[in-house]
Amino acid sequence: MYLIDKFYMMHAIKLAKLGVFTTTPNPNVGCVIVKNKNIIGQGYHFKAGEFHAEINALKMAGNNAEGSTVYITLEPCNYSNLTPSCCCALVKAKIKRIVVATKDPNPKVNGKGLKFLYNKGIQITKNILSKEAKNLNLGFFKRMYTGIPWIQLKLAISLDGKIALLNGDSKWISSKTSRKDVHKLRAKSSAILSTSKTIVKDNSTLLVKWNKLSYNIKKIYPKKLLRQPVRIILDRLNKIKPNDKIILSVGKILLIKSKYTFNNWPNNVEQIIVPEINGYFNLKYLFKILGSREINSLLIEAGSTLSGFLITYNLIDELIIYLSPKLLGNVALNLCNINSFMNIINVPHFYFKYIKRIGPDLKLILKPIK
Repeated sequence: MYLIDKFYMMHAIKLAKLGVFTTTPNPNVGCVIVKNKNIIGQGYHFKAGEFHAEINALKMAGNNAEGSTVYITLEPCNYSNLTPSCCCALVKAKIKRIVVATKDPNPKVNGKGLKFLYNKGIQITKNILSKEAKNLNLGFFKRMYTGIPWIQLKLAISLDGKIALLNGDSKWISSKTSRKDVHKLRAKSSAILSTSKTIVKDNSTLLVKWNKLSYNIKKIYPKKLLRQPVRIILDRLNKIKPNDKIILSVGKILLIKSKYTFNNWPNNVEQIIVPEINGYFNLKYLFKILGSREINSLLIEAGSTLSGFLITYNLIDELIIYLSPKLLGNVALNLCNINSFMNIINVPHFYFKYIKRIGPDLKLILKPIK
């Protein structure tokens, strides 16, 4: 039975992945309905406010769902919010058995959905491919458990660990293929954070450019449905102005400041006041604010100063590096600015989670050892 359950759950996980660009702040969920060894219904959650995966699968199965087994990557919800309760829909459909990859970490659900279904006489099987299902929703799980988003720091570096020449020139260290992959990272993220210094230097908008996405992504993610992540700018010294390119672009922008500036900001711009600690924003305080605003995942694109601060204080969950086979020399800018250490034991430690060749570059994903 386990191998059969695993087979269909793998299919449900594959379906769930189709929503990775659109579901935030909701989790990615897939559902498969099986009867007499045949898939009679399947679906995934596409967008907050639209039907959940279970409802989409039940609509496909119709009356044939009675007596079937339902495979779901996340525990069904037991309450109505923007959409009706999935538990009630499953009971009404007279489902015989439900196989769930993992419980929903949302305190409103977190076992209550499974208990409701069990009390209605439905057979329950739990923890089938639990790790794989959780990996689909790292940000959602972390936010539910800690109130803080999943935080990724992205850097493009040379073979000798530099992010730019001494004059600040960094276009382009990484290849076109790597830069296209960055747009995929942005498209998946709930929000993107950078500093005003980096924004002004690069004249960047931090927008996701649909034409930069791969053909396979475009097939499941039409341009008309493109979602721009919330863009967050650390602007302690008030360098960002109302006529800057990023301010005039589409999408929500959060300006992080020490005090309000009464410029004529457009409606898509919101100022958030964050206290400072020793000349830096209190980033833990900021990350809590972002979590309270249902931001699941935060991609940080910044220079060596902010990168060094984040690494020094263990504020990231993943370090994503695009390693280019170029040498920039001794007088170029380092990957990050961190204090000198007198003992190798005390330096920041990471382990390699993922290594892949991408064009002429290497893409590395590292997790800090905390």
